[in-house]
Amino acid sequence: MAFRFWRRVQLFPGVTLNLSKTSASLSLGPRGAKYTIGPRGTRATVGLPGTGLFYTVQNPGRGKSRSATARPQPDRPSVPVRDRLTLGFFKRLITPADEAAFIDGLRALHGDDEAEALTQFEKATEQADARWIAGLLRLKREELDLAEAHLQAALAQVEGLGRLYAKYGIQATTHLTVTPEVTAHIGPRERGTRLALAELHQLRGETAPARAHLEAVLAQTPDDVVVKAALAELLLEAEPLPPETADRIVHLAAGIENETPVHAALLLYKGRALRALGLDEAAVATFTQAYRRKQDRPEELLRQIRYERALAYAAVGRRSDSRRELSAIYAEDPGFEDVAARLGVR
Repeated sequence: MAFRFWRRVQLFPGVTLNLSKTSASLSLGPRGAKYTIGPRGTRATVGLPGTGLFYTVQNPGRGKSRSATARPQPDRPSVPVRDRLTLGFFKRLITPADEAAFIDGLRALHGDDEAEALTQFEKATEQADARWIAGLLRLKREELDLAEAHLQAALAQVEGLGRLYAKYGIQATTHLTVTPEVTAHIGPRERGTRLALAELHQLRGETAPARAHLEAVLAQTPDDVVVKAALAELLLEAEPLPPETADRIVHLAAGIENETPVHAALLLYKGRALRALGLDEAAVATFTQAYRRKQDRPEELLRQIRYERALAYAAVGRRSDSRRELSAIYAEDPGFEDVAARLGVR
């Protein structure tokens, strides 16, 4: 019988370092959709918070070359993380100072000493991996200027991202919120760094640079539905929604089928964009497509789709259909949006 050991070190609310005998990962953000790059390929796991519903899309082969060095060799036993993070006296003599500081920082995180970890990481300014994790820690402290400096430096050293983690057999992964419903599972690579920077700019209310980073990620992986949802949700923040922005959202969702909860959310965003363009009949059809599959969909998402469809029904003169939808929503959740007021019961 095999025994599994792991440890969760909380760095700050929603962020933990997960350590086991054979690997470690850094987790950032709430439950939701995760994006993972590992030795077995690229895996997208998507769901909505509080529902327990997730889906996984596996793309074999993606990410193998960078992660292969982190995989334990089959002819030798795995080495505990704590041992990998210990440099002996003679090894320390020949290890570059910034690399040793990076290892000391990881060991400090393993020991629950975040302040010491940050001190060590910020000594290792030549190491992209150290700048990346220091940026996340500064982001935790809401020290956004310092966080941005570290993350931008990591992005400038993109070819070195992940090198030290692979060298010492440590897998670093963060869970980063990209929409209220979706969390991306990212690592120390260009896409993960750009998603972190996009989140940072959104915290500042800086839509343009956040959009630029998301567009750059999408240019690399144009079929990534998680990033599409993140970008669509960001673009919908504009009020009123400019026609060119609504058009971009419609293009993001072009050809999307109702395969998973996050696809349904993207269709919801598309329907809102169509309504902003005055295409209410098309919006009704899109909301109907989004609502067609209900078996594995969170109730809150389905309710939101029905509400938006009710508004679209009203816009095209289908008053009875609109009232039927609103009445059904009210029966399930009388406090949802402004349903009670629209029905005249409050």
